[in-house]
Amino acid sequence: MQNETLRPEHTPDGLQDFRPNLDPARLMHAEGALVDKYGRRITYLRLSITDRCDFRCTYCMAEEMSFLPRDKVMSLEECLRVSAAFVSLGVTKLRITGGEPLVRKEAMWLIERLGALPGLEQLVLTTNGSQLERFAGPLKAAGVKRINISLDTLKPDRFKAITRIGDLGKVLQGIAAARAAGFTRTKLNAVMMRGTNDDEFVDLVQFAVENELDISFIEEMPLGEIHGRDNTFISSEEARQIIGQRYPLVASEESSGGPARYWRTPGSESRIGFISPHSHNFCDSCNRVRITAQGELYPCLGQNDATNLLSVLRGGADDAQLRQAIVDSMGIKPWGHDFTQQMNAPQVVRFMSMTGG
Repeated sequence: MQNETLRPEHTPDGLQDFRPNLDPARLMHAEGALVDKYGRRITYLRLSITDRCDFRCTYCMAEEMSFLPRDKVMSLEECLRVSAAFVSLGVTKLRITGGEPLVRKEAMWLIERLGALPGLEQLVLTTNGSQLERFAGPLKAAGVKRINISLDTLKPDRFKAITRIGDLGKVLQGIAAARAAGFTRTKLNAVMMRGTNDDEFVDLVQFAVENELDISFIEEMPLGEIHGRDNTFISSEEARQIIGQRYPLVASEESSGGPARYWRTPGSESRIGFISPHSHNFCDSCNRVRITAQGELYPCLGQNDATNLLSVLRGGADDAQLRQAIVDSMGIKPWGHDFTQQMNAPQVVRFMSMTGG
């Protein structure tokens, strides 16, 4: 495949607009399929555009965080170039994450250009919702298809305790703004924590049903130097039993392209999902990789092996060499993670905010 050329154009704040001259007919070329050594086709990229966040959620980061200096973070042009390379290799779903992606200056500049990439079928966003009241309309106009919003509690005091500095009211206003902008199948993500929010699972489902939202309950993942998780862990099965006392759950074969397994409750269009890295390993169908804000490509969330794409980008690689580095990284994608060992001493000492979820 011939190397695409990138043409710089003037953009706000001195940014250069590197738009790949891609022929849509060439994006589906047979040799471009990104396949790991186990034969799993990679069609889903999670791209973190910042490690910074306006919350300090207890399960995600330390209260006093040291964030990356600007020169260690991928520029928006580099984020665009990497994304275009993945799309040229057959990736059809791209999720923008952080930190909180919408606190990145000029984030909309990038999102607008990602939304125009030929061959990209789903541009989606994960956010804490704090900035949605401002950005919901522009995100919809830019081509974002769906939004995931982190929401672990509906109690303001508890929300402040979990996020340390967050305002539940702003998040609820953001959810309303997303609905008003025309987003459908917006999904809430709730991390399950015994003794913290396990008494609200039913209330969270009720909120989702009443507001025509989907919701996923997530088993807490052992990432970062945060201890005591063996005391707070709740399995998806236990959560289903709690929710099932109020909302009968019927297993569904639906998929959003990620790891959630969905259930339905009669009389509602809301999907109730469970993401179970501990109790139900989903690695056999893994179709995704992650890139951190500093350009590290992690083929597996639960392992430390990574490929440094930032050094490739800044080392003068052309597009063909960038694609080859991505293809080569599939050689280190393991069969799966091992989150079941030593909940209090995880093998992966890396905060969730560094990997983008």
